[in-house]
Amino acid sequence: MTTTEPAILIENLTKRYGTGPTAVDALKGVDMRIDPGEVVGLIGPSGSGKTTLLKCLGAVIEPTSGRFTLGGEVIYDNAWKRTDLRALRRDRIGFVFQAPYLIPFLDATHNVALLPMLAGVKNPAARATALEMLTALDVQHRANARIPELSGGEQQRVAIARALANKPPIILADEPTAPLDSERALAVVKILNRLAQEFQTAIIVVTHDEKIIPTFKRIYNIRDGKTYEEPGEGRQL
Repeated sequence: MTTTEPAILIENLTKRYGTGPTAVDALKGVDMRIDPGEVVGLIGPSGSGKTTLLKCLGAVIEPTSGRFTLGGEVIYDNAWKRTDLRALRRDRIGFVFQAPYLIPFLDATHNVALLPMLAGVKNPAARATALEMLTALDVQHRANARIPELSGGEQQRVAIARALANKPPIILADEPTAPLDSERALAVVKILNRLAQEFQTAIIVVTHDEKIIPTFKRIYNIRDGKTYEEPGEGRQL
């Protein structure tokens, strides 16, 4: 058993929408552990609670009960333990979505630099960080290109660079490869694995994408609001 302090530890987390006879239990007691440097797949049928779980971990919606810690800090224990959730999301959690959600009239560097600037980093240092992240993702040659000038794969790389800009210990990725073809999807997963190791970032990837599921060493399958850990194939990329 590993003695590493987990980056993400979820204990009996629940989420109920509504009250009374029309209430829906989206999460019914989720348990998960993810260590620094791990990339873990989260799979399950539509409506099983995957996105709800990511929103709870991302402090976007409040769970109903349970407990979770991020990097050893208790974030939720039957109530929020952090008062400034926006700062938590900005500084500790990176988000990658199915659509890149980049600002079209800014170039790639400015899109990535915005997050550190919001955290109080001065513009030159924020731009230097942005270029570092774009270089790590091998898209630095597009640093001055505006978003409509980028291919779909390049846009997703810029979105991942943005998620890494504040070097968060955790990244939550919701269907990050859905719009990509097989070659680009596998390239994105390879990048996520490399960056997880390089920055010791814990990454949860929600996916239906059968092209990338065999690459995970560990998988959590969520069914009817509960998670079941399964060994993955860990196929080399």
